Amino acid sequence: MNRRDMILTALAATGLAPMAARAAQEGNFEVTRTEAEWRAMLSDIEYRVMREEGTEPAGSSPLDKVYEPGLYHCKGCDQALYSSETKYDSGTGWPSFWEALPNAIETKPDRSLFSVRTECHCDRCGSHLGHIFDDGPAPTGKRHCLNGVSLVFRAA
Repeated sequence: MNRRDMILTALAATGLAPMAARAAQEGNFEVTRTEAEWRAMLSDIEYRVMREEGTEPAGSSPLDKVYEPGLYHCKGCDQALYSSETKYDSGTGWPSFWEALPNAIETKPDRSLFSVRTECHCDRCGSHLGHIFDDGPAPTGKRHCLNGVSLVFRAA
């Protein structure tokens, strides 16, 4: 564990998770906005999920049941992230994919909830998307379990 991860883990453990999330998202992203700009463009739940690494309630996203051809874009910067060709019904209540589009997401360890998971976020603006698990279908065996509030669907 490096020094940055130790500091972020300590912040999260002390109840300062929003501060830890903002600190983790500071980086060299192509699209950057101030906290005020993010709050102005996002609803409360979108802000909590995308900027503070929260999770929307299972079954709350209409995108979970969308299976028509198209692309799923980041709500924060409109970058294409996932294709409907890799979407599947995981039964979890969140939109799930077995693979992201090339060069669309980045990952990092998420040490919250007393375990280590793989968080994924948009590589263009840093918005939190969800987590990647190792219980998905072939060919990757991965399940990108995403928050629908982080996404915008564009039909083909």
